[in-house]
Amino acid sequence: MFTGNTARNYDSWYETKQGRFIDLVETEAAFDLITLPPGAKILDAGCGTGNFSIKLAEHGYLVTGIDLSSDMLNIARKKCMAKGLKVDLETMNIEQLLFPDNCFDAAFSMAAFEFIADPEPAYRELYRVVKPGGQILIGTINRDSLWGKTYMEEASKNADSVFKHAYFKNLEDLADVDRINLRASRQCLYVPPQAPEEYFDLEHENRLAAEHTGGFIICLWEKPY
Repeated sequence: MFTGNTARNYDSWYETKQGRFIDLVETEAAFDLITLPPGAKILDAGCGTGNFSIKLAEHGYLVTGIDLSSDMLNIARKKCMAKGLKVDLETMNIEQLLFPDNCFDAAFSMAAFEFIADPEPAYRELYRVVKPGGQILIGTINRDSLWGKTYMEEASKNADSVFKHAYFKNLEDLADVDRINLRASRQCLYVPPQAPEEYFDLEHENRLAAEHTGGFIICLWEKPY
């Protein structure tokens, strides 16, 4: 799916004002939930070109990133090398992790679960490799938001859209994978996709939170001792 030109052009989105803003609010929402000390060992599942892996490494975490796309991982390696960051990157399926049980302090997955039809097997694998007391954090596009509706409409009209392969979920769907161990959830990205460029700032994000459903949802679980 994310190979060749798609992989090479993926990061260009982060260079736009809209892309930078979306990345900012999603990252802030995720880190608002993270309660791990520096040096914690973290799995970034579906790491793509290493966007979130790099941020985790810059916070002092020991990061292993996995992805199905070797093209995306090659880009991630170059970015990590340019920043002088050590991140272990491996080609691997999130539903068949080649790690032993209880080997990470946390497992995170940002913007990958929209491409997983059934989230439970992938969640179970993340849960398996996390130590007791560890955290599992998953963030994904919200199906019930204006962003989700826009991406679904795009997929129905454009045969080349990456969202042709998407299985969007809402907050209830995501929380349902493990209600017992769910500890917190967040929404963000309240600025709608059709908003003028000047709306993509924190002032409008905070004001529009009362009017819209968040375009991005995050859940945090804790594996019991």
